[in-house]
Amino acid sequence: MARWDRGSAPTIPEWFFEAVETPFEERTVEVDECDVAYQLWGEAEGTKPAKPGLLFIHGMNAHAHWWDFIAPQFLDTHRCAAMNLTGMGDSDYRYEYRGATFAEEIRAVCDAAGFGSDVTLVAHSFGGYMSVKAATLFPERFGALILVDSGIRHPDEPEPARPSMGGRAKVYPDRETALARFRLQPPQPCENQYVLEYIARHSLMAVDGGGWSWKFDDDLPDTLKDVVRAPADYQNLKLKLGVIYGADSELFSHRTLDYMRELIPQSFPAIAIENAQHHVFLDQPLAFVEALKQMLLDLSG
Repeated sequence: MARWDRGSAPTIPEWFFEAVETPFEERTVEVDECDVAYQLWGEAEGTKPAKPGLLFIHGMNAHAHWWDFIAPQFLDTHRCAAMNLTGMGDSDYRYEYRGATFAEEIRAVCDAAGFGSDVTLVAHSFGGYMSVKAATLFPERFGALILVDSGIRHPDEPEPARPSMGGRAKVYPDRETALARFRLQPPQPCENQYVLEYIARHSLMAVDGGGWSWKFDDDLPDTLKDVVRAPADYQNLKLKLGVIYGADSELFSHRTLDYMRELIPQSFPAIAIENAQHHVFLDQPLAFVEALKQMLLDLSG
């Protein structure tokens, strides 16, 4: 990342620049005839002693770069990767998307990155749902799962009103116009404008014939199959589990947490990040890092 506003925006903290400027390797692995792109930080495979793996998984219509300022802060203890689920980021698009296929993509990235069965998945929102699917389909492959503002609502808990994430993607005439239109979905404010700008810069792609658009398949919402959150998936979780959520999130409530504790057969820690909404690690990145470090310690014990 070029220090695009080193002089003009002194409020951008040094830790952020250090994190996003940490080198990583770009890789792909093929799953069901599509390339799944991921980023890998840390020592090469074969380094002794080997560090455990930590795989970060984004939410709907997001991508691996959402974790660029988070993942490098764990390199003292882990090898880290962040993946792009197909249909999003730099991964290929499919004609149809299924929960089982996303689960296979998660397993394939762990295999390709050389992560052992002690790998921990850190998964936000939709990525959390797909990680639960992966953990139920491949129970011996992963060591732990940390859900980030991701869970299953009680059947009697009403869904919050929010706009649909579907619709045709708009093509903008130039990059700067597109950057100015970047918004979080579901909508929420975020005081860390430098984080939003960084993510927006990595969310755009040039379109054939001219213009710029967002890096996700706009047919994705209409071609999703078998991705509904099922209570049985949570009841079948056998691996170590933790939850980190925004104390002010509209998508993860105390009732959601209580319902998850009813379903999931083992006890698990849960940490609420104060002054954070659904996009927890954008709202409070340093508090999120500290919470995640503590949870990794707790789960390893």
